[in-house]
Amino acid sequence: MTEPVRVIKAGELVAADPTAGMFRMRAFELPILWAGQVVTEPGAISGWHHHDKNESSLYIVSGVLRLEFEGSDEYLDAVAGDFVHVPAFTIHRESNPSADPSLAIIARAGGGIPTVNVDPPQLKRS
Repeated sequence: MTEPVRVIKAGELVAADPTAGMFRMRAFELPILWAGQVVTEPGAISGWHHHDKNESSLYIVSGVLRLEFEGSDEYLDAVAGDFVHVPAFTIHRESNPSADPSLAIIARAGGGIPTVNVDPPQLKRS
């Protein structure tokens, strides 16, 4: 028998998968799906991490979420209404360059470790 449809209330979210500089809350975790949210405070810069074999999708509800990723000197900014795709094993970090907290809803599919914190990548040298 499959599990019934359910609603996870905001007050039922639990702190999960800590990475310095951001606060994740998990709504639920199944063998191949993780869902929750992340808040990044103004001026915060997260630690470097990846999400193992999980493909990650974020929907930005409010604020600005800046993403940097290994192998590039560039960054991408996502704002309210934007979706972000982070491929599996992509080493990255998030920050918030704005004056307001950012809130993003996360869905990860793949069944890997939800978050793997890593050392900063080597800087590119000219």
